[in-house]
Amino acid sequence: MKAYFFLCASLVAFFVTAQQLPTDYLTADFHKGRRDAFRAEMPANSVAVLFSNPVRNRANDVDYIYHQDPDFHYLTGYNEPHAVLLIFSSPQTTPDGNTYKELIFVQERNARAEQWNGKRLGVEGTIASLGFESAYNGSEFAALDINFKSFDKVLFYNFNNDYRDTRDGADLFDLVKSFKNKIGFPANYNASLQQVYTLIQSTTEKDTQKVVSQLKRYMSRDASLAEDPVVKDFLNATMQPKDQKIMDRAKTAVNLAINQYNFDLQGLGQIMSGLRETKLPEEMALLRKAIEISAVGQLEVMKAMHPGMSETEVQGVHEYVYKKYGAEYEGYPSIVGGGNNGCILHYIENNKPELGAELVLMDLGAEYHGYTADVTRTIPANGVFSPEQKAIYDIVYNAQEAGIAASVVGAPFSAPGAAASKVVADGLISLGLIKEASEARKYFPHGTSHYLGLDVHDKGTYGPFKANTVITVEPGIYIPEGSDCDPKWWGIAVRIEDDILISDQGPVLLSYMAPRSVEAIEAAMKLPSPLDAFSLPSLE
Repeated sequence: MKAYFFLCASLVAFFVTAQQLPTDYLTADFHKGRRDAFRAEMPANSVAVLFSNPVRNRANDVDYIYHQDPDFHYLTGYNEPHAVLLIFSSPQTTPDGNTYKELIFVQERNARAEQWNGKRLGVEGTIASLGFESAYNGSEFAALDINFKSFDKVLFYNFNNDYRDTRDGADLFDLVKSFKNKIGFPANYNASLQQVYTLIQSTTEKDTQKVVSQLKRYMSRDASLAEDPVVKDFLNATMQPKDQKIMDRAKTAVNLAINQYNFDLQGLGQIMSGLRETKLPEEMALLRKAIEISAVGQLEVMKAMHPGMSETEVQGVHEYVYKKYGAEYEGYPSIVGGGNNGCILHYIENNKPELGAELVLMDLGAEYHGYTADVTRTIPANGVFSPEQKAIYDIVYNAQEAGIAASVVGAPFSAPGAAASKVVADGLISLGLIKEASEARKYFPHGTSHYLGLDVHDKGTYGPFKANTVITVEPGIYIPEGSDCDPKWWGIAVRIEDDILISDQGPVLLSYMAPRSVEAIEAAMKLPSPLDAFSLPSLE
């Protein structure tokens, strides 16, 4: 690398124009510690390359509010677009004897652009604010003099090609293009096929059938894999286990194909999943706040709810509470489904004008400094559960109780789902909605848990539960209109979702501030609301 890439650590600190900002962001030391933890998990003689998220266009000359890639945020704290981070498994040395173990290239300062779209950190600000020893303008990345072929592995995510060329010479489009040129990334590279080859390469006689099952799942998603001669040879060998020549030929071909490149498109995700699965105390402080904000939003809607409210108005109350507490975004599109709309699992239109006496399923979560909650409550718009609504609600509540109780250190990730599913099946049988437990899936069609953190469906290993992991437990029952049952059940949809900390002392309910039982919800809905006196003029 040319010496001019390295900036003296004594650069004058960059100061953003004085303004009031929250004081509880993750610190530069946190992000540096995460880079060090990442480096400790890297294969020997490897480099990891991560890109910032692309800018997303909304329409014409209007873009969506920018949101950083969670992995990039986790490792850097840098929340602007058009950036790239390189982390090396061991220190690298420049021709003039300087050493480095990470490089970051960021947006260049630009007074005119900043007048329109806000301050940029630039090189100096990245060093001063984010704790990097050195940083460089994105325009310098193209001249980066590193031989990527000298590494045993280059870790990166496959390219989605979902970014635009803004033609400023150093945008994400140009950074990715330069990187592809540097590593010799072929235009016809098939990442799925390489993943299959890696799977075949690691196959032992003991796990052959398991690998075959995985291959068939891959082929069901990508039919072209079945036409590959190496995959065909391997599958033929598994059907004729005594013909070792076919198996050897397949593995030889796989080894040649894999060794052609030093790309590793799986390792980066595996390392990040291991790191992000368990939360450090600094992360838990932000995640707890996001969850508590979301739970308060549920409570305030219960107090404000009345039959004349619309789905959109309900959504607005939730999101106002988020903003009142300083949450920057919603963690995902808000779901507010009245009546039969609640049977659509990811219903986001939220445009029903009046809720009447229907159940209202509200699945929303605030995002606070990058960390996202995920809390669902289902309440009667008129404040009182009907007998049928209560019967279904109580089954889901009891299923969730069983799922939470199963969320303990060392239990398999499937434990909450198994416990909740049994309660749901037994309850539906007792009501006469189904005859066999296997039929329950038509009314409870989704999983019960996922990790929670920087993503609403956060990264993790999906292995046995570890302490300091946060998951959701969210059973549900959905009976769409026209279902094969008594019409009195039609249009009832109930989901209860809470955020649970897996701890050495047992499961901890983090979203406790949102009433959860039938009795607690009906009591909360009788409480006065600050919005009771809020009225707007009528519009023609």
